[in-house]
Amino acid sequence: MSYPVYQKFCPPRWLGAQAAPEGWDTRRLKFAVTCNDEALPETTDPDYEIAYVDISSVNLVDGITAIETLPFEKAPSRARRIVRGGDTIISTVRTYLKAIAAIKEPPPNMIVSTGFAVVRPLEFIDSRFLGYALQGRGFIDAVVANSTGVSYPAINPTALVCLPFCYPKDNKEQQKIADFLDWKTGQIDALIAREKQLLEKLKEQRIAVITQAVTKGLKSAAPMRDSGISWLGHVPKHWEVKRLKFIFPRLYSGVSVNSDNSPSLDGSTAILKTSCVYGNRFKPEENKRVVETELDRVACRVTKDSLIISRMNTPELVGNCGYVDRDYENLFLPDRLWIAHFQDHVDANGKFAWYLVISHALSSLTGILATGTSDSMKNLTQEAFLDIRVGVPPVPEQADIAAFLDAETEKLDALENKVLFAVGKLNEYRTALITGATNGQIDVRNVKIPQPAA
Repeated sequence: MSYPVYQKFCPPRWLGAQAAPEGWDTRRLKFAVTCNDEALPETTDPDYEIAYVDISSVNLVDGITAIETLPFEKAPSRARRIVRGGDTIISTVRTYLKAIAAIKEPPPNMIVSTGFAVVRPLEFIDSRFLGYALQGRGFIDAVVANSTGVSYPAINPTALVCLPFCYPKDNKEQQKIADFLDWKTGQIDALIAREKQLLEKLKEQRIAVITQAVTKGLKSAAPMRDSGISWLGHVPKHWEVKRLKFIFPRLYSGVSVNSDNSPSLDGSTAILKTSCVYGNRFKPEENKRVVETELDRVACRVTKDSLIISRMNTPELVGNCGYVDRDYENLFLPDRLWIAHFQDHVDANGKFAWYLVISHALSSLTGILATGTSDSMKNLTQEAFLDIRVGVPPVPEQADIAAFLDAETEKLDALENKVLFAVGKLNEYRTALITGATNGQIDVRNVKIPQPAA
């Protein structure tokens, strides 16, 4: 849908600022807002409970996705900035993440990281308009462009509020734009939510197909017998029931070494991050370049037909496993990851072993077997992992199951990629609409906005 455009524009106030529609003004942001007005003092009662928001819990589309409730004494030292309804929080570190969110109805004890700039509108700026304007492409691009640092780009709040800010002088026009964007982004967000629900269903179907194949086989009419394992139930009669240690090759751990924050882009020696197996897929790009003085300490090179398993992580991520389909000459493991080399291994097919580990039956067990005093970090021992009993088909049948699952999951992955593409396009349209409405590219003053049903 196309929208009308403004017909008259005023020249920009200073070099580099955009021309604004007639009746609009362009100022540096600091003349329209205050920044970082309130902070928790160090004398805060240690038992005072805060609702804490970190940078990792904020994104441009969903806003705040997670809030951690904890007492002040256990909160990180960066948990200090107080926010109020009508504020907008903007990440000043790792600005490429675009962690920006408008604060609408926060709990009275909401605190955000000092990695955010908390921007509060002056009386002539509508808070909803401000929230949208700071999510527009022009402002975000300016934040990123004015950030310094390569691996950890950041912008000083003082520099941030010196960026240009364009707005209608008439507060009612600001409200009209905000009403329009509330309406349109609400529609877009509903479409995105439906697509995300479809993604979840596809993921559930993927896990169901994998679990059925690696625990029951491919022949539904095959004679079955009781495995003697409560969570496994019946297995094909000709399958053996074994502990993983009798079908897995030896598990090796890597070594923790000093490394840069940036990944290796030129083939130089790198060590994997634990995130390399998030989502039960191997992501070789999740690595850190090893510093020169540590090159002789690296261990466990990543090789073809291997499984990489996370032995230490959160309860949800411990036991995540990725399959490696080729050799990597200069990629090595840290101590938090295991590698099992299946190439030339006669007791199990490597691809089947991967599907077995990521099946719902086994992945739910690894989370239970992991131990540790911290709720946020659990450790899975080799003994506990290798002691898990599973149904094991003959190796040729394992290869057949793996080939079947390769074909089936490829179809599901193709559908998932289509949905992800659609979500990406909707997000692009959402950003373009916000940008156009808040910087004077489109005129929404006469657009009819449906009233919500009574």
